[in-house]
Parts: sequence; C-alpha cells; structure tokens
Amino acid sequence: MRISLKWLQELVELKLSPEELAQTLTLSGFEVEDIEDRRTWAAGVVVGKVLERQPHPNADKLSVCQVDIGTDETLNIVCGASNVRANIYVPVATVGTYLPNIDLKIKPAKLRGVPSQGMICSLKELGLPNDVDGIHIFPQENLALGSDVRPLLGLDDVILDVTATANRADALCMVGIAREVTALTGAKLTLPQAGEVSISQGGFNLTLKIADTQACPAYIGTVIDQVKIAQSPEWLQQRLRAAGVRPINNIVDITNYVMLEWGQPLHAFDCNRLQSVAGSENLAIGVRFANAGETLKTLDGQTRTLSTQNLLITANDKPVAIAGVMGGEETEVHDGTQNLVLEAALFDSVAIRRSSRSVGLRSESSGRYERGVNRAELEVATRRALSLISELSGGVIIHQEINDSRPDRSSWSRSIELRLDRVNQVLGPIDLGEETGEIQSPDVERILTALGCQLTSIPDNKWMVSVPPYRYRDLEREIDLIEEIARLYGYDRFCDTLPDKAEAGYLPLEQELIRKLRALLRAEGLTELIHYSLVKPGEDRQIVLANPLFVEYSALRTDLISGLIDAFQYNLEQGNGSLNGFEIGRIFWQEEGLQETDVIAGIMGGDISSSKWTTSDREQPMTWFEAKGILENVFQQFGLQVEYQPDCRDSRLHPGRTASLWIGGNRLGLFGQLHPQLRQEKGLPDSVYLFQLDLDVLLDSLDEDEILTPQFHPYSTYPAADRDIAFFAPVKVSVAEIEKVITKAGKELLKSVELFDEYRGEHVPQGQRSLAFRLIYRVSDRTLTDSEVEPVHNKVREALAEKFGVTLRS
Repeated sequence: MRISLKWLQELVELKLSPEELAQTLTLSGFEVEDIEDRRTWAAGVVVGKVLERQPHPNADKLSVCQVDIGTDETLNIVCGASNVRANIYVPVATVGTYLPNIDLKIKPAKLRGVPSQGMICSLKELGLPNDVDGIHIFPQENLALGSDVRPLLGLDDVILDVTATANRADALCMVGIAREVTALTGAKLTLPQAGEVSISQGGFNLTLKIADTQACPAYIGTVIDQVKIAQSPEWLQQRLRAAGVRPINNIVDITNYVMLEWGQPLHAFDCNRLQSVAGSENLAIGVRFANAGETLKTLDGQTRTLSTQNLLITANDKPVAIAGVMGGEETEVHDGTQNLVLEAALFDSVAIRRSSRSVGLRSESSGRYERGVNRAELEVATRRALSLISELSGGVIIHQEINDSRPDRSSWSRSIELRLDRVNQVLGPIDLGEETGEIQSPDVERILTALGCQLTSIPDNKWMVSVPPYRYRDLEREIDLIEEIARLYGYDRFCDTLPDKAEAGYLPLEQELIRKLRALLRAEGLTELIHYSLVKPGEDRQIVLANPLFVEYSALRTDLISGLIDAFQYNLEQGNGSLNGFEIGRIFWQEEGLQETDVIAGIMGGDISSSKWTTSDREQPMTWFEAKGILENVFQQFGLQVEYQPDCRDSRLHPGRTASLWIGGNRLGLFGQLHPQLRQEKGLPDSVYLFQLDLDVLLDSLDEDEILTPQFHPYSTYPAADRDIAFFAPVKVSVAEIEKVITKAGKELLKSVELFDEYRGEHVPQGQRSLAFRLIYRVSDRTLTDSEVEPVHNKVREALAEKFGVTLRS
C-alpha cells in the first residue's frame, strides 16, 4: 500500500524522517519497498502568469510568451503547447531547475532564433498523470507569483510503498498504519472524525434481503438524493493519486477515499438505474449466491459468466454487482446521476476469495475482504462517507436500511491469558550492553497498551489481555501476543543465540562450483546427459575389464566425445531433432599405469530454434562463432580468460576449425567442428560442434571466493572514447595474438578490443587478410581527451607494426 506521509501526519505526529520511518516500519515487520520523494520532482518550479502570447516568427506550432514569476523582469519563454494563452497561471521551471522525471535541466536556449528563459510545464513533465494535451493551467485565481508549485500539486509529499503481511488486514488503510506508527513511536494519534449525519426514514421504499447471513453478516444500504456529480476537490484528488488511485468523480472518489482511510470497501449505485434494472420503484437489495450460468457485465466492460461460488448483490433478484469484488456497469454512477444507493457491507473472507478466483478478477475491494475487514468500524466508515457525500456533492440522505446479524459487540473482542515467564522463555534474553536481562512487566504493559489492548493483572506475573476489535482476526493466542511484544520491543535488542551443537550443513567447494557450472550450461540451452562409462573395446590406451558382463561393453571410456556423437545420431534417427547437450563424467586411460579424471564435454549443432516459421521452414545451422559463444558466456560468468590456439590432433574434428583451449599456460581442453567425413558417415547436419574440458584444470583456475560471493566492481560514469584501426596482417597470425599485443600496448586506458571486420580477396596482398578492430578507451575518474588517447593509440599502432609487420590502413 502506498502511504502518503503528508496524509499520515494528519493522523499521527511524525518526528522521524522518511528514511527513519521506513527503517522503523521495516524492522517491525512492514517491508518498505520504495521511498518516493515527490519533493524532488518540482524543486525550482514556481507559479507564473502568462502576460502575453504571440506566435513564433519562425515556427507555426510555437508561441512566444511573456511570463511574470514575481521578479523584476518578465521571462521570455518559447512554448509548444496548443493551450497556452494570456492571463493564465502556470507552473514555470526556471533556469537551473532539474526535472528528474524527464531527466532535463533547464538552461537558457534559443528556439528557432528566439531566446527562451525557462519552460512552462505540463503535469507529465512534473511526474503526475495528465489528462490534458498541453501545459497545466491552475484553476485558482490570484496565486502568489514566484511561489512554490509543490503545495498546489501535492508534490510536497513523500510516498512509502509499504507491504503488510497477510495477517495484518488492519494495516491496509491509513488509520491502521497510523495506529502502528503510534505504537512504534509513542506519538499522539488523531483519528479522522466520522461526523454525524441526519437520516429521515421513510422517504424511500428500500428493503434488504440477505439470503446467507454467514456470507454477509452486515449490510447498510443508504439512499441519497439531490446528488451533483462533479470533479472532486484538489485535496481529495491529490490524496488518491498519491495512493495510486485514479480520480473519477466526487462520489466514486469518496468511496475510494474512505476505503483507503478506514479499510472499509464501499460501493455506490445509481439509484434510478437500480430501479430500471429492478423494473420497479420499490427496491429490494439482496445478497445471494449466483445460479450457474448467470451473467453480469462488470465495470471493466467484460461480461462474466458466473458460477455458484459467486456472491451477488441483486436488485429485485437481478444481479447488479459481484459482492465485494466489482460493481456492474449497468448501475454505475455517471455524470447524470442524481441519486444514489450507498452500499457498506461486511462479507465473509472465504466467500469473497472463492468468488474472486472463480471469475479471475481481483480488486482493491476484494483484496481487503479476503484478508478480513474490521467489523467494529463499519458504521464509522459509513458515517464518514455519508458526511463527505453531503459536503462535496450536496447530497441529502433520505433513507437507510440495516441488516445486521453480527454477534453482540461484547464478543468482538477476545481475552487471552499472557504469562511473563512464557514471554521470556520464547524470546530469550535481551541485550543490556555489558550484561543480559529479561523483558519486564512494565515493558509488556507498555507495548500491548500501545497496540490498543487492555490488560488486567492476575497473580503470578500474568495478565488477561483484551484484544481490540481491529486486531481480532490477528491476535488469537498467547504466542501471537508474544510475537507483538518482540516486534515492538525490537528484534535487534534480543541476544543472538544459537544452539550449542548445531552446525549448518554445506556442500564442499568443488560441488558448489560444479553446481554453478551445470546451471550456467543449462541456461545456455544445453541438456545434461548421462552415459555409461563402459564402451566397446578397440581404442588406444583403453582399460579393458577382465571379467565384463557383456563383451560389447567391456572397456572403460577414454573420452566423452564418442558417446555424445552417438547420442546425437540416435536422437536424429528417432526424429527428435538435433541434440544440444553436455555431460560431466569420468574418463579412464592407461599411461604409466591406470589414470582417471573428471571432464566436461558437450555437443551442439543443427538448427537450435524450436519453430522455423520465421525462416520459411529453412534450416539455420549453428555457426562456429555461435557455438564458441556458448562456451565464452560460461567462461565469462566464471571470470576466466581462455586462449584459443589452432589444433588438429583429434582426427574426429575439422583440422581447420578446431582449437585447443588454454588457461594460464595449462591446457584446458579442445573445441571444434565435427570432421565433414565423419559427419557424412553418420548422417549428421552440416554444422556440429564439440568441446571437452578437463574439470580439474577448470576448477583449479577459478578464484572461488569471487565466484561464490560476487563482488561489485565500480563502473565508470564517464563516456568512452572509441577508435578504429584497420590493417593488412599475415594470415598465419591469429586474432588472439593480435588482441594480446593491442591489450598490452593499451595498458590501463584500453578497456576492450573487438574485431568487427575481416576481408580477403581483391586489393588484399597474397597471404594476408584485412582486419579491423574497435578499441574502447575509458577511465573511471574523468572523461578522456584526445591528447590522452592519441599517444596510447599510436603505441598500439607501433606495437602491431613492430610485432607482426602489419600494413596499417587507418
């Protein structure tokens, strides 16, 4: 729920800053997800009056305005709004003002040759919703020129986005939050006055028919005549907007306002429309469950098919609203409404929850009913709404009907026995600085009294605690009271004690890293595979079992690649498409005895898209760089710098498209494309790629603390300077070697190197290729100048020419 501190200050004396209040609420169990400081949205924006408006000499859609902001000189402001005119009061952002919602700082400017010394603002530019296409025009007259616009627009406020736990239905309103703040801070509480209203009974023929009093324990129907529908006053609209509710008209806004203030949902029906639906001037408002197949068009414009789980409000037994969820469009209040029927009711939380779910519709009203509405303050909220309707719309209350099956008021509060010994047994010792202690009786009495409870002392340090009605659904047992004591006393004031012999379980570091590796590969779209360690005999360095179960599986595998190739082929033959998977397993071989190690291998290929309608059913085989990118992403997540070197030792892989992988001088594994001959023999797609990595080398290369507990590395807020460099280089020189030389020459200024073009052919010398790189220079403490970048860039050029004899082209 969005809490306006300006509104809250009318209910409770706040001496805490917004940040301190947010911290206090969070520590007490109310999570404050966001602090929206609206005071910063229009700092420097003042009230101005447009004295004169002239068309712009060089632009048809611009105007040149003379604006008085209370200073000695009027401002010349160029404005593009169509609704600007003379003799209006407007918000003016003066020179130097920063508008955070549009990320704009106002500076002196010239627009089409005419100087402009500020900006006339729309509400959208100030962060507020705007129904007008153009600037905002204040409806008030004789405003103080140059005064701050924030009080006029409700921007002198701070909004806390507070999340209440499911058991705290009482905290879904301003009064509930005010009570909580009072209990936490000891500040004085001032509840809004409901006001007294006069009702002349008998002026209207209205009856109530409640078919299920368990589903609707109380219903108050009030008929109000002579209503004038209009816009709500600005103070009411501002409070609704602060709470995230869109103002509609004075009647609907009042029902929303009372719901936000007291937590009691209300609904207003157009009385004439109710009579039209009922087909009679005699109205019988009913509450019943729907018949299967009944329909109702709700306020959101959707026609909903109802079930027997939906609780309905009816007019002469015809559905007009889904009780506690949403009203019907046919009886909604509109601009021509002259009389109302105001509904204030209590509905069973289970019935509303089922009804809301059955039609897939949740509303502010249903959310409160589902958690439980305070049944003791139904009349208070009703009087508050009727008082506001009389004041703001001129309505006259002519009739009221009440159907009340609630138990006697004495049962609205429960008494719970509370033991001081039990409090300290559950909560444990408190920290008193140099020593520890226990919660004392005065602490318990102070805390529970602040919550609205009444305590009666009984012998042996016990109390009978009478729970206030608004906490009736939450405080049911002794342990609930103990929880409240801990919450308000402060969780941070209790000693940190753990069981003596308890020890949290944990995984070995190696297993943590392997789990992270598995997760990263799955995130890249690879499926984990598991194969038998036993394979067919006949390969070099195999370890053959002396007494195998089957001759076909009598040797231990020497790598994972062969199994992955067979699995790829099998999936294709079974019509399952290309296989993209990985496997972590152990391999065995003979080399000065029996050797074994853990490796990770993978296979990728074919068209990885699940649907080919975008390519007209044409295959899009994976490229070498796409396959390499999967590995690169995993290495990047681990923070590893892996070098690729040409390799052609494995006959199963393409001799010109295979690389060995190295980390810090240690051979990590290999990556490459399947040999065309082997691919053709097995009937595999054009592009299949494999990798196999030594798991021990990979794990040994990781900085475990950095990976398992990532650290934030500051980034530069200053712009980068990029330079392109192009040259002819010998084909035998790899890009990796070139990047290494560039990085070394660039030193601390060079942040990244990227190859973006390669060309071989016409105009390129024999045995060479044209390469183009983009170099990004950046530092964290300043914007680099050309005089700083150029010397370093020239060193890069010189290093390339010296190391590889390249022919520079740029």
